[in-house]
Amino acid sequence: MTTISSAAAAGLPAGVSGTADPRFASAVRTFARLFAGRRGIGGALSVYQHGEPVVDVWAGASDTADTPWSADTGAMIYSASKGVSATVLHRLADRGLLDYAAPVAEYWPEFAANGKARITVAQLLSHRAGLSALPATTAAEVLDHELMQQRLAAAAPDHLLGVPIYHALTIGWLMSGLAHAITGRDMAALYRSEIAEPLGVDGIHLGRPPLGSRTVGAELVGSVKDLAERSIPAPVAALVPRLPRLVRDPLSALYVPGLESIFRGPQPAILATALPAGNAVCTASALARMYSALACDGRVDGRAFLSPVTVRELERVRTYRLDHSLLVPLWHLGYHSLPAARAPRGYGHMGAFGSTGWADPRSGIAVGFVHNRMSLAWSALDQTFAVPLLHLILRAARRPARPAATPLDTAA
Repeated sequence: MTTISSAAAAGLPAGVSGTADPRFASAVRTFARLFAGRRGIGGALSVYQHGEPVVDVWAGASDTADTPWSADTGAMIYSASKGVSATVLHRLADRGLLDYAAPVAEYWPEFAANGKARITVAQLLSHRAGLSALPATTAAEVLDHELMQQRLAAAAPDHLLGVPIYHALTIGWLMSGLAHAITGRDMAALYRSEIAEPLGVDGIHLGRPPLGSRTVGAELVGSVKDLAERSIPAPVAALVPRLPRLVRDPLSALYVPGLESIFRGPQPAILATALPAGNAVCTASALARMYSALACDGRVDGRAFLSPVTVRELERVRTYRLDHSLLVPLWHLGYHSLPAARAPRGYGHMGAFGSTGWADPRSGIAVGFVHNRMSLAWSALDQTFAVPLLHLILRAARRPARPAATPLDTAA
């Protein structure tokens, strides 16, 4: 790769650091336009091709004090966490500890309660378990992952059992409850033993990185964070149960009164818990490295991370019915692809505000994209940014490799 030693030498806006293969110049510049030179916000982009890093760049600031983003800055990746959590379960399946076709209750007996004895692991991982709605709970209880696992194990499935509907928060506790039943360990520990350590990375954590970690979590910044510092008025929150079912079903998977409180303050409570559906803190390079294993037949640095047989299982779409909530994804086992004709190839998981991990086995490309901006004004662009970015990356990947000494040019 070509070291981006200065913006002028690389043809990029000031404030971009890292390394990049010249073929990916257009994707790197596109990333730079959103994050280079911004005050208070920043991000990082990493790309692997056939197991080798070809892009690792970062720009902007990691907090409102304008601390520069670095190679070790991690950001909370919201629902892109689901892809990491699912990968934990696939590592267990790869060792014969989990069968996708088996009932969840075979491993987690408490889960059989209230008519759930026949729900399979594959149904759970493809958002068809009929458990998308948050159990009656408070915001404080959402932070208690053991309690939420117990409530979901005891819950009855709803009218959408068998129908794909995004289990926005509950899928995380369902995955962690299943993993704990098999291993006796919580998901935060399994992130380390099943993902970070086998990959040889520090930049994948569930919640705030622990003391002694190289990874430094970026501050959450933007107008949505500012809004979270206030309480949603009770009359507004009370409207949710009265909405038509078509609207209520998706909202019931995301919101309980007072949930905004877990984002408050300089050390928000959301980062002090295990929320496997939404609070992983990752560097872009570590996230891309994990997806590189999926793009490369399960191999990392010549070693097996997953078997080719398991990787083939992950590539399969499990339901072609459009999601009842999101109306877009095609669900794999814990990941999604997109059904549009011109959608990027491959599969992975996107999160709120656009953080994304993605793998395309056909090209051997894997992508990690993370940032810390929570902004209403930018939300539409941030949420969709990964799609054109992936197109640029996949297009560049088809070009022949160029000499490593060639500077990152300004050609599209």
